[in-house]
Amino acid sequence: MYARVARWEGGDADQIRQAVAEINDRAASGPPEGVPSTGFTLLVDADHGEVMAVGLFETEDDYRKGDETLNSMDPPGGGFGKRTSVKKYEVGADLRAGG
Repeated sequence: MYARVARWEGGDADQIRQAVAEINDRAASGPPEGVPSTGFTLLVDADHGEVMAVGLFETEDDYRKGDETLNSMDPPGGGFGKRTSVKKYEVGADLRAGG
């Protein structure tokens, strides 16, 4: 499994909160079209203008497809600030509560 971690800095707190709300509204339909992700987590520190998005992908091919699609997109309203990095990681463990 692979993770794509994108980081933004310098965002406006209210714009970040609005973008997150829009993403949550769209979440019922799953990841965006063209993003074969098995999971997605958005980490937000709106008061400090920082956001990290972690997408999980089963295969390197899925990662490449998702990375290509996500690189062509911007967060809703462009409210996350400036994207400062995108890194690929191999997932060493993915622990989640059962339920």
